[in-house]
Amino acid sequence: MKILITGADGFIGSHLSEMLIKKNFDVRLLIQYNSNGNLGNLENSKYISNKNIVFGDIRDQEFCNNLTKEVNIIFNLAALIAIPYSYQAISSYIDTNVIGTMNLCNSALKNNIDYFYQISTSEVYGSAQYVPIDELHPLKPQSPYSASKIASDNIALSYFYSFNLPVSVIRPFNNYGPRQSLRAVIPTIITQIALGSKKIKLGKTDTSRDFNFVEDTANFFIEIIGNEKLIGQTINFGTGNEVKVFDIAKKIMQIMNCNIDIELDENRLRPENSEVSRLCCDNSLMKSLVDFQHQYNIDSGLKKTVEWFQDNKEVFTNKFDIYNK
Repeated sequence: MKILITGADGFIGSHLSEMLIKKNFDVRLLIQYNSNGNLGNLENSKYISNKNIVFGDIRDQEFCNNLTKEVNIIFNLAALIAIPYSYQAISSYIDTNVIGTMNLCNSALKNNIDYFYQISTSEVYGSAQYVPIDELHPLKPQSPYSASKIASDNIALSYFYSFNLPVSVIRPFNNYGPRQSLRAVIPTIITQIALGSKKIKLGKTDTSRDFNFVEDTANFFIEIIGNEKLIGQTINFGTGNEVKVFDIAKKIMQIMNCNIDIELDENRLRPENSEVSRLCCDNSLMKSLVDFQHQYNIDSGLKKTVEWFQDNKEVFTNKFDIYNK
């Protein structure tokens, strides 16, 4: 059984890739082509070898056809994900997230893939109209990024309904942990404190999210491999608990033994109608279909995340004060 992971060099993809290799799965890891041969979050991984790596781009149909040959399972994590950048580069998000997913579905159909896991995001729901958010919650494209993910999920599901492609849409709520981009709220809090900032610059802090520690998410993905009950389904993945960004900052300060004022940085604010105020997962469907328990709560996950960033200061020392919109 060979497993293809697209976006293997990304935040979640890198953790999933390493876990699968450690469990002796046969994997093919797609990394977006670059002339430097950079492996992204897998650059210093002791588990990755050249035999696992393929460089390329899911925006190319013929490449996808060759990529998916002799593959049994696809985890599609290849996507542009930065919400602020999506306001500036909408067509790039459509090309990668929507057209790229369509290309992979075409190739999966052509090569008789056994399972196609389309990895979604809770951002597709927009601000919660009710909580907790179940899979029947309306979809609301409050950013070009979320619109592209709504479209890509529906493209994948259309291949299930139209062509019997064995698609499952897996919808994780907010992830955090080692290697996450400094653009994300938890790493930006940790790094500002670690490098001696006098004040923490943040956007809105009264918004709340349901946070998954990335290792839990990767382990969940592994747990669902081969689960036929998920075919044709959309499954939320989350803890069922929401935490405000302000409270996250306070928890991190406690772990790092400091008390620093929080300052509003207007550059980090989304447009008013684009801000998602609440996300809290209803995971009852997940629990009915998959025997899985989170191993980390927010406190234990934050502690491990802080430890990693403190041990890897060289990763962010020269970049922490640049907010990459």
